[in-house]
Amino acid sequence: MKEKQFISTPTSYGDLSIDSGAKVWQSPSNIAIVKYWGKKPNQIPSNPSISFTLSNSYTKTKFSYARRNKKSDDKIYLKFSFDNKPKIDFEKKVSSFLERIIPYSPYLKYYDITIDTENSFPHSSGIASSASGMSAIALCIMSLERDLFPHMDDVYFYRKASFLSRLGSGSASRSVNGNLMIWGNHKDIDGSSDIYAITYPHEVHSVFYTFCDTILLIDESEKKISSSIGHKLMENHPFANTRFKIANDNISSLKDIFSSGDIESFGLLLEREALNLHAMMMCSQPYFLLIKPNTIYVIEKVWKYRLESKNHLYFTLDAGANVHLLYPKFQSQEIEIFIKDELSALCEQRYISDCVGNGAKQIF
Repeated sequence: MKEKQFISTPTSYGDLSIDSGAKVWQSPSNIAIVKYWGKKPNQIPSNPSISFTLSNSYTKTKFSYARRNKKSDDKIYLKFSFDNKPKIDFEKKVSSFLERIIPYSPYLKYYDITIDTENSFPHSSGIASSASGMSAIALCIMSLERDLFPHMDDVYFYRKASFLSRLGSGSASRSVNGNLMIWGNHKDIDGSSDIYAITYPHEVHSVFYTFCDTILLIDESEKKISSSIGHKLMENHPFANTRFKIANDNISSLKDIFSSGDIESFGLLLEREALNLHAMMMCSQPYFLLIKPNTIYVIEKVWKYRLESKNHLYFTLDAGANVHLLYPKFQSQEIEIFIKDELSALCEQRYISDCVGNGAKQIF
């Protein structure tokens, strides 16, 4: 689909067929296997990325709307709360997002909007709350749009939801569906696109859908360098083109890995991607470091355990210090004992148990 296909009507106050209502969606976070780091204007990724949708780490959002008594002045009227409390910084970010998508969802400017949102995980945990949060809002908006246009099919619904999510947060585009999502055009992936994510369309061995993700909360403080700044630093990065080629090559490699069920090759690629991401940070201009000493200790312990046990325990990192530990369900009992006994002390017993999930779901 092309961008112009996502521009909808009605565009005038008198065309609205719905006066008021509310939508509630629950949308998950995701963990990238091949990382998105670097972007072009209008939230276009510099390289494709692929991720597992999570199950237990999600944002639940209630989106209420009421038609105003007068015609629009092209301004978004928004009240926003997080965990039943006003959150001004979040409200500004969401308001900017809604204004950004007006060309594609012009009916929004004729409604007073109230958004109430909550996370199933601590906001400061380092889990991608922008991915779950923005996608939940986009899905609520699309539910309103489907009420206005009842003949909308599911393909259009989810692709536009991903398209809108992307304009709020790039990684949010990968949270609308499950279990495995790819965002960014890739020559080997049928239907892949830079403007929305799709469910991975090729064969995937069932073992990958059983993967667990234990998230060790090494550091819950606010990052010193935001992801937005990190993306921008890739513009003049000395190794940017090499990084983008590696990401594309890794997605090509995953095609055979996924179809064959080769867990070891998957895990080693997963770890290389995580280290590659942080290497980009450490040699950008200016350079910066987001991992902490305990991040390194965890990685070394994981490598040692894997060598000795022969179990399939692997790590990945987002743009922060926290560690995602990925492993197949059939080895979970033994691995989770190791996590509890050997790793939990490195995160002061703060960790989240999650697994690969099926994507967002509508509550109301």
